Amino acid sequence: MRGLFVTGTDTGVGKTEVACALVRAARAAGVDAVGMKPAQSGHVPGEPSDAERLREASGGVEPLEAICPYTFAAPLAPAAAARLEGREVSLARVVDAARALAARHAAVVVEGAGGLLVPLTARETHADLAAALGLPVLVVARAGLGTVNHTALTVEALERRGLAVAGIVLNRTGPEDDPSVSLNAAEIARLTHREPLALLPWEPDIARRARALGSILAAKIQF
Repeated sequence: MRGLFVTGTDTGVGKTEVACALVRAARAAGVDAVGMKPAQSGHVPGEPSDAERLREASGGVEPLEAICPYTFAAPLAPAAAARLEGREVSLARVVDAARALAARHAAVVVEGAGGLLVPLTARETHADLAAALGLPVLVVARAGLGTVNHTALTVEALERRGLAVAGIVLNRTGPEDDPSVSLNAAEIARLTHREPLALLPWEPDIARRARALGSILAAKIQF
């Protein structure tokens, strides 16, 4: 399977916008890429869900249920949200759905939920899903205070499992910076021996931000 698995150091770090930017950039470059969100939870009515955003970035070439096999109401980890509804997520079903997308498209960008060790099923985490898919993992992290520890732990967890690290992206999720932002990339590189691929800029205009992220990521990440 050709593609990437996009994980975060936490929830709300910008995984979806990075995954969407990667899909759009690949398609603009002539690569038939499609996004996938194996399981989403806590969708707010009236706002586009992560899966809907990925489907739009993919040009609407797949039905929503192919992009996202599982959707849950509660804003919890997929395994916990599923239990509340008397349901259970199947890793095998998710893997089969990803392989089906890979059979129809040149590349698949799979976006996890929350961080790497967030439970996907009653037994498996998103790290287990990344391993089952055999995809290199792109780590999306906050640019600001707290990111050094979270990023180093995520990279260490990936390396201990023998998962390929495609790179680290530091993402500005708001207009406010703190004094650590100018220092964090160097600290992360020192601890992980991996220079972050990019420090993504803040841009209040959503359309302009999407274009900027796509341009930056296209130059840094190939799959």
